[in-house]
Amino acid sequence: MIYRRLGRAGVRVSALSLGSWVTYHNQVDTGAAVEMMAAAYDAGVNFFDNAEVYAGGRSEQIMGAALKQLGWPRLNYLVSTKFFWGLDRSGEAVNRRDTLNRKYLMQAIDGSLRRFGLEHIDLIYCHRPDPHTPVEETARAMNDIIDQGKALYWGTSEWSAADIRAAWEVAERHGWHKPVMEQPEYHLFHRKRVEQEYARLYEDTGLGLTTWSPLASGLLTGKYRAGVPEGSRGALENMAFLRERLTDAAKNAAVAKLETIAAELGATTAQLAIAWVAKNPRVSTVITGASRMEQLQSNLGAVALLEKLTPEVLARIDEVTAGLAD
Repeated sequence: MIYRRLGRAGVRVSALSLGSWVTYHNQVDTGAAVEMMAAAYDAGVNFFDNAEVYAGGRSEQIMGAALKQLGWPRLNYLVSTKFFWGLDRSGEAVNRRDTLNRKYLMQAIDGSLRRFGLEHIDLIYCHRPDPHTPVEETARAMNDIIDQGKALYWGTSEWSAADIRAAWEVAERHGWHKPVMEQPEYHLFHRKRVEQEYARLYEDTGLGLTTWSPLASGLLTGKYRAGVPEGSRGALENMAFLRERLTDAAKNAAVAKLETIAAELGATTAQLAIAWVAKNPRVSTVITGASRMEQLQSNLGAVALLEKLTPEVLARIDEVTAGLAD
């Protein structure tokens, strides 16, 4: 495994990490989580990603139960969670959903700690920007959570470059803990935010990236070229919004061409796509997901492909995906 610093922070994360979105509770129970987390850990993975909203809090519970069974030394792994949507969707919960106000954040961290069964969470994220809460209020709350020892680092997810800079600058001005990482979607068909919008932030603020969806929700595996297979992510009722994107004809035609490149390198299309994301030196870690052990093992094989992604191979990949990325 390869380890990289989280932006300018001193902590190092594995180049590939394991996330729980969609899979935990929906497709993966505690027993399967223990098995796959153990396999990932044995392969060198030290970062496990989660969020308060995943499966309505049950994803954190499953990961927490798995960590308890595995009994790893706490210094050997990092766990994350993310806050914004909240767990209470009732009309009365106006301060507990779709927000980053201080009241919500200070209670949300306690809820996540209970579900994980941990004394602290390594990385906490503001899961989406909140245009209705002053960024100073959010930044101070995140700083206070860290000062209280409930988390170690904080960052953002799917924030604009302008919003990240504003949060960083207000924290810098007050001497608070600054956001050190962003968690954006990044894959061969979604590139501009990471490669263009954030370009100045890497040097100016030391921003690290923990990217998600390297396989474009499964599109880059090639399994959607003939429609939506039964049992796939796209077939899940709560993932119906993805189906039109997964069956895009032009992108699936490009995936077929990528399959040829991958085969020449002795790899699968999925491994090629994951390795392509990890090849970007701005990416601290690529969050992967798996509902079965064979998926996990295949994804982890992407590390061996990194040295084969020469400038010539990368140019061929760019040619295949030209005009298809946003």
